[in-house]
Amino acid sequence: MSRRMSLTRLAPHPSTWFVPVIALLLGGCVGVAVGAGATAGVAAYQERGIEAAAIDLNLEAQIIKLWLQQDDMLTLKLGVEAYEGRILLTGVVEDPQMQADAVRLAWKVIGVKEVINEIQVTSDSGVIDLARDSWITTQLKSKLTLDNKVLAINYVIETVNGIVYLIGIAQNQGELDRVIAHSRTISYVRQVISHVRVKGAA
Repeated sequence: MSRRMSLTRLAPHPSTWFVPVIALLLGGCVGVAVGAGATAGVAAYQERGIEAAAIDLNLEAQIIKLWLQQDDMLTLKLGVEAYEGRILLTGVVEDPQMQADAVRLAWKVIGVKEVINEIQVTSDSGVIDLARDSWITTQLKSKLTLDNKVLAINYVIETVNGIVYLIGIAQNQGELDRVIAHSRTISYVRQVISHVRVKGAA
């Protein structure tokens, strides 16, 4: 999910809004009419399924809503990804209190099972870092898509200051190892942190 996104009020039941919401949040503002069906199709092939994907998107929306009510800078500096009710928070802030507020507000949303705090507190980030991070994420997505031994659709990738964060579902440990190995071959990657659940694992 983009760190710079405005969200409209969501209806309460996933079945009534998951297609347009998925298109808005994942497909961007261009071509929403076409993107709605296509993105819903993507969710259908994900291991977590359409309804779970819709619930996760609603969790993200509710967290962002709380962030906006607290401090709109939270939505500009931080990213939130939900997968199976597990919330991955990433981004860079200079004030530790902003990190604490972001985590606290995420826990307030009903349905959140876990909050993974990967927010970096530092002043050493700028426009160049953001551009490079975006490039790293794009390169990794491409590598995973082209690897027929990896179900790339089940992985969400965030890169912050050269650190790659992964969340999603791996079919087995071997697949996850391939994903991590791909990550480490990309220039400027300093570290890979996986929060991916291996299918069938406790």
